[in-house]
Amino acid sequence: MEKQKKSKGLGIGAKSFLAALLILLVLMCISYLITFLVPGGAYNRVIAANGAESIEPDTFREVQGGLPFWKWLLSPFLVLGAPGSGTIIAVIAFLLVIGGVFCALDQCGMMHYMLQKIVYRFGQKRYVLMAVIILFFMCMGAFIGSFEECVPLVPIVVGLSVALGFDALTGLGMSLLAIGCGFASGVCNPFTVGVAQELCALPMFSGMWFRLICFAVIYGMVFFFVHRHARRVAKSLGDTVLTTDFQRSPQMDRGLWVFALLLGTGMVLVLSSVFIKALQDYTMIIVALTFLLAGVIATLVSGMPPKRLGACFLRGVVDILPAVLMILMASSIKYTLSEARVLDSILHYTITLAERLPPFMMVLFIYLIVLVMNFFISSGSAKAFLLIPIVVPLAKLFDVSAQLSVLAFAFGDGFSNILYPTNPVLLISLGLAGVSYVKWFKWTWAFQLVMLLATSLLLLGGYAIGYC
Repeated sequence: MEKQKKSKGLGIGAKSFLAALLILLVLMCISYLITFLVPGGAYNRVIAANGAESIEPDTFREVQGGLPFWKWLLSPFLVLGAPGSGTIIAVIAFLLVIGGVFCALDQCGMMHYMLQKIVYRFGQKRYVLMAVIILFFMCMGAFIGSFEECVPLVPIVVGLSVALGFDALTGLGMSLLAIGCGFASGVCNPFTVGVAQELCALPMFSGMWFRLICFAVIYGMVFFFVHRHARRVAKSLGDTVLTTDFQRSPQMDRGLWVFALLLGTGMVLVLSSVFIKALQDYTMIIVALTFLLAGVIATLVSGMPPKRLGACFLRGVVDILPAVLMILMASSIKYTLSEARVLDSILHYTITLAERLPPFMMVLFIYLIVLVMNFFISSGSAKAFLLIPIVVPLAKLFDVSAQLSVLAFAFGDGFSNILYPTNPVLLISLGLAGVSYVKWFKWTWAFQLVMLLATSLLLLGGYAIGYC
């Protein structure tokens, strides 16, 4: 029987990396061009006690804009010193830890063994397993607001998908697509719905019943899309590897138990952030530390010598370094527009279009505004502080409830995270799976259009029934 080759841990494929680099370079050039076409403008800002920055409506004014060429050229590095750079640095550190741990897990044979064991146990029920995995990832996004934190799990699911006889796209659909759609449904997502409701003075996570309905509809659409693709590409289990000759290893089993126990503890802490607000700012750190601890201890338990563990970890860090450049380039687009003082202008000119719309279209317009701004600002909470103080008072003039505005905000923020190439998590996940952005776009564009239509109808339905 043919044996599956071991991978060398995580690493961005050369073709995927070059394609992503080219896309980001084009977007950087476009963002710089925008600084010449859009005049500078600014809103007054208010700093809250917790350090969050929000906009004062009706304070927009034109200001001197523009950005020196040298500053644009160095923007991927200058962004590290800009406000909010702490998040970028945290994501980079998080990613390097993931790369190091995955290389160690792979080289000690644990990844290979884990996939064998799962396929042996669930191979005959692979579509049921698919439904459960999609539900798990959607719940991670919808109930605790995880997105970046699930990057370590994406390559595992992709590997599992291939072992089950599917392909890498199916694995990405079960993980990346699912978590993005769950994040968008925002049932009790603390980073979108939670922050937005707080800014609107609404009870935290109120109006959940309608968002649960939206979650169920979206889950059905995601499962149908991924399942249909999986049926088309599925191989017979008899043709896949790791299905019939699985041999148990007590040492590997101990390593897996340690890995699952420690990583599970981290996930429980992340889940607790829904109820313990103090944990919400540290979920990425919690996942990184528990993943590091789980990976190191598990590989040692499985029999890997400490010296080899260190060498593998370092190799994994080096392999993942190209992703750091992708993060910096993606982040530089917002930096360019902010430094040129045109982001507020884009927002202002977009808002002024609302005056010409019929009342029932206002909720869809909020959806559109968030979709536009999410291209430049990927952080959900940052967009909430930027947009909610402006769009919610405007929406109330059109008899659109604050609750419905919050839902439109969640939709606009979430789905485009798995579409826009300016989102580094998307590009990194695709690179780790060896799938180019072009291939991903071709696979998901129709799904995104159907999802846009379905969620627009849900918003109009909420308007019709007076959801508040």
